[in-house]
Amino acid sequence: MRLFDDTDPETEAFLVEGYRRMTPEQKWARVFQLNAALEQLQTARILDQYGPMPERELKLRLAALRIPRDLMIAAFGWDPEEHGL
Repeated sequence: MRLFDDTDPETEAFLVEGYRRMTPEQKWARVFQLNAALEQLQTARILDQYGPMPERELKLRLAALRIPRDLMIAAFGWDPEEHGL
């Protein structure tokens, strides 16, 4: 079974074997690295789209990418649709 439609089968097999050889700790570290990279990309996109902003607003916009609108409003009193995202 193929995991990636856009990846050469040999490359995919190499990647899968590499992940199989990783310890659980290495896998968790990789997850954290990938999440940090994703947050950097999201931050860059937000700042490019909306310009400089206070740290709190940036954190709210980042959170709104992962948290449903109704929960953002209930938990933070911040509506992503009203403020734009």
